[in-house]
Amino acid sequence: MATQANNNKGKILILATETCAYPGADSVGQAHSSYPANTYIMRVRAPVLFPEKFYLDCFKKGICGIIIMSCGEECPYEGAYKALAKRIDNVYSMMKEKDIDIRRLRLTAICTVCNRSFLNEVNQMNTLIQELGPPALV
Repeated sequence: MATQANNNKGKILILATETCAYPGADSVGQAHSSYPANTYIMRVRAPVLFPEKFYLDCFKKGICGIIIMSCGEECPYEGAYKALAKRIDNVYSMMKEKDIDIRRLRLTAICTVCNRSFLNEVNQMNTLIQELGPPALV
């Protein structure tokens, strides 16, 4: 439930797994908690399905920060989390080449009832992107 004023803040994209993180985000709304309105949640089956280029394209199109909220090691798809972690390492290398601060991309595990963890991740990313400003066009 994004209710705080936007105030031209940079956009944060959250890729939330449908089995863990998305229900966790839903529990934030059920608890009537709020998070910054510049946050956009995309429900995904498995973030490992997104190629490395996807993340760079997001930054190019105006996304200032990306949080990948997954099930972590409890992912229902065998080997998917390890493959995702490896993919994100590759993305970090690509970001360094493009001179994009790697703190703009975070991989974290969020469970179905992790309200505080969800809010903490969003607020930390929001603070970071306010400090860094928009990413340089890649």
